[in-house]
Order: sequence, then structure tokens, then C-alpha cells
Amino acid sequence: MPRIEIDSFACLARRRNDFQRKKFPIISIDCKKKELLGNFKNSGRTWRTEARDVFDHDFPSWADGRVVPFGVYDIARNRGYVVVGISRETSTFVISAIRSWRMSVGRYEYSGATRLAIECDCGGGNGSRLWVWKVGLQRLADEFGLAITVGHFPPGASKWNLIEHRMFSLISANWAGEPLTSYEVVLKYIRATRSTTGFRCRATLDKKEYSKKVFVTDEQKATVQLIAHRVLPKWNYTIRPQNVRV
Repeated sequence: MPRIEIDSFACLARRRNDFQRKKFPIISIDCKKKELLGNFKNSGRTWRTEARDVFDHDFPSWADGRVVPFGVYDIARNRGYVVVGISRETSTFVISAIRSWRMSVGRYEYSGATRLAIECDCGGGNGSRLWVWKVGLQRLADEFGLAITVGHFPPGASKWNLIEHRMFSLISANWAGEPLTSYEVVLKYIRATRSTTGFRCRATLDKKEYSKKVFVTDEQKATVQLIAHRVLPKWNYTIRPQNVRV
């Protein structure tokens, strides 16, 4: 394994242990594989009294919609939260999903916390180079008075993101062999996902359309209170709320 990946994993592990010891929230985030909504074949096996007929092709034009499941996994509590979008994975959508988790779960489970740690990949809507992502995090930091520390996994190492094998794999197994014919069906299977380790999951539908064309001005960039860490600063940084000491 390359030295840079070893340093990155060690940094993430130290931060994870530190935040859990201090009872600060630390979440793992990612966007699950996008799905087509409709009577399409879904890989896997399921018990049925009779075989079910499904489409023999997965043409997008046959779909009734698009499923964009963005997940937030609470590492310490072993709990999941999925925002099911209908359009696309953008930085604005990702920020909205994290805010939804904070409003629905985080502010109650971690009411006194002044810090939040996020573990995520380097690409997608939460890409380490995206200013829309960082400006969105600044808005969250200001709104909730949180210092938000972000740790990105190195490129090609996304399979080590905890959400992949502690949450997404369970959801995939739960709806295996079942066509995702409606958003209600998608939400039902996510909410019904369980594990022997006590995992539970909540889910909500986001019907908003998110545009790809979102531009960040120099003025907006200047508002971002970003502090790069000493170790792998491109992948590890903290965004502090303005005018608040934390």
C-alpha cells in the first residue's frame, strides 16, 4: 500500500477515535449507486410463490424517475440516514442532505456538540477540489455554530469508507431481487434495513431539482474560514463558523 494512503488512513482513524472519545458526532457520507425507477430487474434473489415479469432492458426512457440515494452514517451510534433525491448528485444536494440529517437527527443526538467530523470520498458532490462544496459547508458551520472537520479518502480508496460496508451493503441486500417501482418502495426498503449489530436507518424523499450550473464567486470563496491540516492538507481541513469561537 502506498505511503500516502497509510498516512491518510492513520489520520482518519486517529480523528475518529478522538471524536468518539469526546462524544462529538462523526459521520461517513457517500452517494449510493443511482437507480432507475420502474419495473426493472434488480440483481439478487428473493422468495416468491411465482416468478415476476420485469423489463428485459433498462432503457432510461422507460423509467418513471431516477433514484439518487445519498447516505449519512453515524459511526458511533451505528445509525443511517438516507436522503433519496430525484435529480442528480451535486454539491448543493449533498449539503442539503447533511443539513437534513442535522435537523432531523444530529441536533437531538448531539445537542451540545460544537464540532462535527465528516469522512467522505474525494469525488462526487463532496469532491475535495469543489468550492461549491466548501462554501456549502461554511453555510452549515455558520447556521449551526459547528467547526466542521473533513477527511477525504485518497482516490481509489472509496471502498474503505465505512458507509459502504456498514450501511449501503445492507440496503442492497434488503432490496435484492425486488424491482424499485416507486419512491415509496425505495423508502420502505431503506427504512426496513436491519443488521445483527443493531443497525437502523431512516429515509426521506427530496423532490427538489438540483442544477449542475452553480457558480461560486470570489466573494463567496473569501468567506470560507478554511484551515488546512498539517497532514495531507488537500484532503484534511476544518471549516470554522464565522464570528464564533469553537
